[in-house]
Amino acid sequence: MDRLRVRQSDQLHLNTFSRRQLLRTTAAGFGTVALAGLLGLEKARAMQSTKADLVPREPHFPAKAKRIIFLFMEGAISQLDTFEYKPTLQEKDGKPGPGGGTLVGSKFRFAQHGETGTWVSELFPNTAKHVDKMCFLRGLHTDTPAHPQAVIQLHTGAAIANLTRPSMGAWLLYGLGSENQDLPGYVTINPPPNFGGAINYGSAFLPAQYQGTKISDSGYLPNIKAATEKSLQKRQIDLVQSMNRELASSPSAPEALEGIIQSYELAFRMQDRVPEILDFHSEPQSVLDAYGIQDGPRGSFARQCLMARRLSEAGVRFVEVCQSGWDHHNNLNQGLIDRSKDVDQPVAALLTDLEQRGLLDETLVLFGSEFGRLPQAQGPDGRDHNITGYPMWLVGAGVKPGFSFGATDEVGRIATEGRMHTNDLHATLLALMGLDHERLTYNYAGRDFRLTDVAGVVNREIFS
Repeated sequence: MDRLRVRQSDQLHLNTFSRRQLLRTTAAGFGTVALAGLLGLEKARAMQSTKADLVPREPHFPAKAKRIIFLFMEGAISQLDTFEYKPTLQEKDGKPGPGGGTLVGSKFRFAQHGETGTWVSELFPNTAKHVDKMCFLRGLHTDTPAHPQAVIQLHTGAAIANLTRPSMGAWLLYGLGSENQDLPGYVTINPPPNFGGAINYGSAFLPAQYQGTKISDSGYLPNIKAATEKSLQKRQIDLVQSMNRELASSPSAPEALEGIIQSYELAFRMQDRVPEILDFHSEPQSVLDAYGIQDGPRGSFARQCLMARRLSEAGVRFVEVCQSGWDHHNNLNQGLIDRSKDVDQPVAALLTDLEQRGLLDETLVLFGSEFGRLPQAQGPDGRDHNITGYPMWLVGAGVKPGFSFGATDEVGRIATEGRMHTNDLHATLLALMGLDHERLTYNYAGRDFRLTDVAGVVNREIFS
């Protein structure tokens, strides 16, 4: 008994620390506690509802628009033959141009339309009926005349080979969330096939749930149809997701895992909603005729535009539709006739449809290319790239209707007034959506990134 007491006394003595010893020996323990807390926080985040990152969020300030439809004319539409009338260019046809080369006037007739008297060429007779709604940005410029880099810059804000950036739609979804939890918040229909590919609708270092969902103009969305009965599929999904979340709670979990979890659950919810949205059978024949819906390649853009209206009406935040084939270094005149024929009627129908449904008050439509075309001839029937002055137009929520901002010189070569860089365009679009481009940031690799990088000026002169 006495020996036991001695041992207990000795043990008590061994377990007695001075205040200094206690702090010194447990200092590392405090760090461990902090680390455990951080890991617990990450675990809690991983265990949150997979809808959490996509629910609608409040903008930085009152928004003028809720969503964007981007009509992308891939390849650089010739503004001098469509929406940019230059009488001096017509007068100097065949004469030497500034900077060399021979000036070539448009072969297409221009006429004034609407109360604004806006000049539009004969290639766009239907779209011309909407000029009093349009807000033209006529002094745009960008950095590179190469299609791949310029297309990527238009979509992501930077053309950097060694670090891809999140796309414009991904930034919007990251900043504002989705209005419909059963649909993707960002959809790209027939995205640019050649210049950058998935980079143009990717999320890069943003979480994977913000990337665009790619669909075809036929409405085909791969892997959307259930292979098993729905209740059984739901049990399978629940089992897989429980294992995914258990893995996600681990400190060594892959960064992309949370995006995978969300994509599984979104795909499950999309099975019912997406086929319904992309099925045109509920549309009146008058609407189908207005868009020019038809089978085959000639009807592709019309189908895209009607899909864009239906997706936007259902709450998709950003929809891009694409018409390729505008890269006219040769065959300029016939090429423009062919492409414009595919685009003019659907664009006009989309604007009419949005307006009649009351959607134009909260939807912003953007039409344009990665850059424009030069006033000088290239060969017998072509125009080369122009990055120093070209237009885009906007219609809808938040912009002044029947308004033009900026201008190019007398032959349409260089922006001389109201110059706007691609970064300025992005800053302005974000502002129309209620987002401050300098505050919409994401920390990656030790620095804060944003769509406009370290540039961008909001053009409030076009705001209604």
